[in-house]
Amino acid sequence: MYNKNVYKYDEMKRKEHMAVRESVGWYYWTHQLLEVSGADAAAFLDRLYACPVGNLRVGRERYTTMLNEEAEIIDDVVIFRIEEEKFWVSTLFLKKLVRWMDAHREGFEVSYEDVTPKFDMYAVQGPRSKDLVNRLVETPVDDLKFFSFAENKVDGVPVVVNRAGFSGEKLGYEIYIAPEKGEMLEEKLGKEAEALGGAQVTDFQVMAWTLPTEKGFYYMRDLMHTNPLEVGLDKGIGWEKEFIGKEALLKIKEKGIRNIMVGFTMEEADVRINGKDLGGPGTPVLKDGEEVGRVSKCNYSYVLDKVIGYIYAKAGTVSEGDVVTIRGAEANICGTVFVP
Repeated sequence: MYNKNVYKYDEMKRKEHMAVRESVGWYYWTHQLLEVSGADAAAFLDRLYACPVGNLRVGRERYTTMLNEEAEIIDDVVIFRIEEEKFWVSTLFLKKLVRWMDAHREGFEVSYEDVTPKFDMYAVQGPRSKDLVNRLVETPVDDLKFFSFAENKVDGVPVVVNRAGFSGEKLGYEIYIAPEKGEMLEEKLGKEAEALGGAQVTDFQVMAWTLPTEKGFYYMRDLMHTNPLEVGLDKGIGWEKEFIGKEALLKIKEKGIRNIMVGFTMEEADVRINGKDLGGPGTPVLKDGEEVGRVSKCNYSYVLDKVIGYIYAKAGTVSEGDVVTIRGAEANICGTVFVP
């Protein structure tokens, strides 16, 4: 972050961000998709990921982390159960994922294919997102539950509508469509969003940083060299099953974590703060003159109108309500979810 805050004074970013929070925003947001299939597909994925996959019902999905043998997070993904023996893994690091799968597939009857070129995905997020989607699809999505997906049609074109998103909104959808039909969908999204008082989100920093950070969502860069216990991603871990990294994670759980991810807010906007997510060690965080951690991410909340971010701190050194110093400016320690 430069001395003049790149978020605070950017009215385009603010307008697009608040369209999602107050009405509806839509944007192109395609991840990479790896289709995993075979008789052992569920068992294979259960071995690779910390949260259970085999108990997913067809039409449902789950967020989970993938760990190495030292229990460090090496990817976080969403897994869709398309059929009993077919899954999608949504990731941003497909080539790395395939190498990892290749190294651990022995003994499993499984195959996988990059199906990313077959789909474009558009996010529709915000309080009026259901209204917008229902203006487009043949079958209303009123009964579609969170982290569920279903086939549908837009103007006769097959789509998959998924109720989820990276904005943290309670109502949000993703529409998967053949790339050659994307222009048609964009035209309809733009027209209907405008009618509902919404807008297209065009700024990547809004899509990937300001919206998710307000809601406590992580980017993989935030999670590098951490484990699920440190960053609050241990909920739903399948401790009863075997997965890569389980033994190391159990030892960490027994001994206690050394570090923890906490949130911070700062009233002073024009402070140059570098997070680990941008590369490097992150700006030091001081409490009573002693370094207690490093900034993992620094961002801005348009809802709160203040600087927000994450600190990767030594366990036991900071608590919610504490005041710390970052580059000479005071910051208040809080949880990692800034906007309910």
